[in-house]
Amino acid sequence: MAEPRLQTAPLDLATAFHARKAADPTARSRDIADALGVTEGVLVEARRGDDVHRLAPRGVDFVGLLEALKDAGPVMSLTRNDAAVHETTGQMDTVASHNTMGQVLGGIDLRLFLRHWHVGYAVREETRSGRRSSIQVFDATGMPVIKLYAVASTDMALWQRIVEDNLDSASEPTTFAPSAAPEPERPDSEIDVVALREGWLALDHSHDFHRLLRETGAGREQALRLAGEDLAFCTTAEIVERMLTGAAKSGVSLMCFVGNPGCLQIFSGPVEQVATMGPWLNVLDPGFNLHLRTDKIASTWVVIKPTRLRGRITSVELFDAQHQLICQFFGSRPPGEPERDAWRGLLEQSLGAAA
Repeated sequence: MAEPRLQTAPLDLATAFHARKAADPTARSRDIADALGVTEGVLVEARRGDDVHRLAPRGVDFVGLLEALKDAGPVMSLTRNDAAVHETTGQMDTVASHNTMGQVLGGIDLRLFLRHWHVGYAVREETRSGRRSSIQVFDATGMPVIKLYAVASTDMALWQRIVEDNLDSASEPTTFAPSAAPEPERPDSEIDVVALREGWLALDHSHDFHRLLRETGAGREQALRLAGEDLAFCTTAEIVERMLTGAAKSGVSLMCFVGNPGCLQIFSGPVEQVATMGPWLNVLDPGFNLHLRTDKIASTWVVIKPTRLRGRITSVELFDAQHQLICQFFGSRPPGEPERDAWRGLLEQSLGAAA
């Protein structure tokens, strides 16, 4: 992704966007932004007008907007990073927050990191599935945090009232910062591997892994590499297609996590239709779509967390060339229950097929 050319005149960007849309009505806004050398938020800001309206909430104030949207019925929630797109359609049942952290539960399952929710817009535009209404939120660099799309069963009258109640009356343009490169990992020699392993083996819950990384100063992929093959081992990216195809055939339910700095989106359940289209590995189910760029997967890990409260938790984790987490898969299980044997069996079968 090129850094935003903030000196580019908004009118020029808007004109260029509309020209490209006229030439290809199905062109994605993200692809147009990439071609123009800006982030998507910069391009959306430049298009403010009849079909793009900036919203007033910033940061934690977005919680109120999400709370209002609950009553509008089902929506499609899209969270992505550079290598994966996660789309879930459902009802937001519960919205909660504490300081700059939030969550949405129900048919839409999200973890919100609200300090990254810089600005939002109500957008109407042509997409590959026709003309659609959405609420799109971007971080301070203009990268998308989340997009919420109205669907056929959304209460559009209420949706529109919510948008109108949240419009930004200010005329000043939103400013975006250049994208910063990810912070480099500390040298392996500076990581206390003994403390890392001891902490890993003493985890109460898999969620405690984030705290362990902070305490040891290890990057996530770095920790997997240093911990030892009894806790994490590298495998081939082909395991992902085998795992998804096997889950579709066997009915084994799984959990799929895709996130970016501002939002983590989770799907739990069975998958049915798995398809490969060029570099994209896809799940194409009515309530859940996953689009995964397999050519951007630099490493694939099987991770084992022997937790005190839930027993062994096993995941598949994908990383890009910059050591950034792309996607995670777990076995689906009811809250409070241990990992199911069917998930472990699916992984073992997928690993065996990859050997």
